[in-house]
Amino acid sequence: MEERTLKVATSSYACLILAILYVFDPDMATSTSDDGNESVATVKKPLYESSTQFRNWRCSPEKLAHIRHSLNEAAVSAIRNTFEAAEPGSSANVSFLDADEELLLVKLYVSKIPQLCALFRFPEEVEATAITYLKRFYLRNTVMDWHPKSVMLTALFLATKTTNNPISIEAYASHIPKTAPSDVLDLEFLVAQSLGFEFAVWHAHRALWGIWLDLQNFPGDPIRLPMSAYDAALGHIRTSRLTDTEFIYAPSQIALAALSLVAPDAATKWADTKVSADTDTSAVSLSSMVESIKSLILSSGKIPDVESVREVDRRLRICKNPEKVPGTKAYLAKRAEEERLAEEKRAKKVEEVQKAMGADPFGEEIKNDAPRPGLVDYDDDDD
Repeated sequence: MEERTLKVATSSYACLILAILYVFDPDMATSTSDDGNESVATVKKPLYESSTQFRNWRCSPEKLAHIRHSLNEAAVSAIRNTFEAAEPGSSANVSFLDADEELLLVKLYVSKIPQLCALFRFPEEVEATAITYLKRFYLRNTVMDWHPKSVMLTALFLATKTTNNPISIEAYASHIPKTAPSDVLDLEFLVAQSLGFEFAVWHAHRALWGIWLDLQNFPGDPIRLPMSAYDAALGHIRTSRLTDTEFIYAPSQIALAALSLVAPDAATKWADTKVSADTDTSAVSLSSMVESIKSLILSSGKIPDVESVREVDRRLRICKNPEKVPGTKAYLAKRAEEERLAEEKRAKKVEEVQKAMGADPFGEEIKNDAPRPGLVDYDDDDD
């Protein structure tokens, strides 16, 4: 009896797993054996490849450049038209930012996030997540619409919540000079919307810790490295956050490259255990990939020169979208237009509600006042 109960429970559990797999990916739910029978399949692809980060935030360097240049061109065109609509010919002498200058400004504010995290004593997870949010935001928006300083503060505050390290908005704003709670909260929905409400981030520093534990439990001959080697590799991962590596490579690949910069022999030995005949990645291609990541970290992982960024920021004050600057004619006109459209929408909704209420909700038959025969005639005097 107990054996039969166990079989039924096991069968039910298998059906539950099958149903869950089918919801996420029907192709993963079943597999066909050699005899033609279908059975519950094991998940073949890595868990990371099922994430929104892999699906929506991975692209080639060429695509990244195309996205940024397209956003920049669209913003320049829109802002130029706004200037011309307010005063014809006013945009002729405006020096708009190009995509590389926008990226330079964003990069500077990326480097400010670790300083703020040190001030609040936020953990590594918050710092890495906030940086990713800021960088992702500017794959959907431009600095000529939204200044990185404001977006940075909102991205960091949002990261404290999504990583389960919350802080009150009053305490947060009080530690940042010239910042009111509204300065942070006003952009929160915009930032979340720009992220596609995809808040989960896979980080390279967590992958590095996994590799580090693997090395200490290496089969046959554990690799013992000093803790200073781990700290140095973690430093390279922090440097990589100033680059585009997280948009191009997987977290584990970035972690392996960071370790290779510190302990190349240990990194190679660990990588050799992960490459087999069953994988699509060969030892040669993995080595080439690691070298590309290392080169990108060493060449692009530098904080921008403050003077060059100051010049970009000075020009930004002139070419910023006037529709986003409170007090300008374009801003007031934009707000008036938004309020007009909102009022029209409200009026239309009220009209629809009133129209619906005008009709009798009980129908014509019940509205009729004519007496209806009951089941019992109380006027009948018969005994």
